Amino acid sequence: MNIGILGGAFDPFHKGHESLIKGAFKSKLVDVVIVVPSGRSPFKPGHMISPAPYRYYMTKEAVGSDFKDEPVFVSDIEMTYSGTSFTINTLRELSKPTYIRTFLESNGVDLKRVKENHKYYWITGSDVLTSFEKWHEPEKILKITGMLVASRPGDGVDIKEQVKRLESLFGFKPDIQTFDIKGVEAASSDIRISRDYKNVPDSVADFIRTHALYEGDPFEGASDEACECFYEYAIKLYRYLGQNRLLHTLNVGILSLKYARIYDKNLCDRALIAGELHDCAKELDEEQQRDMAYELVGDLFTEKKILHSPAGAVLASREFGITDPGILDAITYHTTGRGGMTLLEKIVYLADKLEPSRTYADLSKERELAVTDIDAALRMCVKSTKKKFESRGQKVHPLTVDFMKDILL
Repeated sequence: MNIGILGGAFDPFHKGHESLIKGAFKSKLVDVVIVVPSGRSPFKPGHMISPAPYRYYMTKEAVGSDFKDEPVFVSDIEMTYSGTSFTINTLRELSKPTYIRTFLESNGVDLKRVKENHKYYWITGSDVLTSFEKWHEPEKILKITGMLVASRPGDGVDIKEQVKRLESLFGFKPDIQTFDIKGVEAASSDIRISRDYKNVPDSVADFIRTHALYEGDPFEGASDEACECFYEYAIKLYRYLGQNRLLHTLNVGILSLKYARIYDKNLCDRALIAGELHDCAKELDEEQQRDMAYELVGDLFTEKKILHSPAGAVLASREFGITDPGILDAITYHTTGRGGMTLLEKIVYLADKLEPSRTYADLSKERELAVTDIDAALRMCVKSTKKKFESRGQKVHPLTVDFMKDILL
């Protein structure tokens, strides 16, 4: 079976990417296309692009909505192996028989076809050929995969000449096939800057709006070191959390940073990380959460719904190397609050309630207040929480009682 692979940042996935996939199928040179969003990009380090989980899930939304009848699948492989996401590393991992067979079968490909020997084609634009030798281990890439190169009207690249050049450079004839596509004038960088979404699928535009992507620099005020940690933790959290919870906790990290910029710039780095990790233990099994919570605070947290808070502090310390007591406390008390909350704790508590994908109520007033008077916003949130408990006849946690006394005075 011929398998096409389309790699990239996909920040965001746009109609130009769609055109490449459709053109590849039309060429009859591929039977299946696997889309691989980059994990740790070697070309766009730091916070030049959105963290990997945003791009992965955004791409899945696009493929799921726009390729319902074609065998197009999205792989998370670049978030599952360690190290920089060089193409050669991805190809080595993806082409392993154990991986590719399991992946194809899990996506519904017929078992007979899954067991075939597979030929791989890296799908790309013609511009790549002009500098392909600068890629990491380019000769080894061409030993694993052929290249399926899109020819677009007016792209200015003489593909035949470039193939001859690479053949002369590498000393062997690479398997480079071409196919024609309709040119789509779309560039991810332009879309991010303009925030004009006419050239992205509707599902992608909805995803961007839901998670408030591309609204300025979300990491303004944070150090390079904190940003690097945020990006790495985002990939690591993929092991612990499902889509909705992971995107929520990334949103909380970014919103916590925004509040820190407003109220105390010295808290920017700590707020970013505390917010990101606040729910890291949320999807551990209950017994694990209970054991970890008891390890930190004894019997102070016993209700199932809030066990993940102290458990999260333990996990953040144990698996993410967090030693800052303020960050660990912000994680521990983000569900209950407590009397005498620090500003960092208030920031994470509030960001958890108001991050952009929260849609369980009209939060416009709280969000408006949050950027001018954090205590006033907290009072609104606490009043809503109090009403909810009273309407359900539920007992309020003692720590929350203390928090309410403080904030409602």
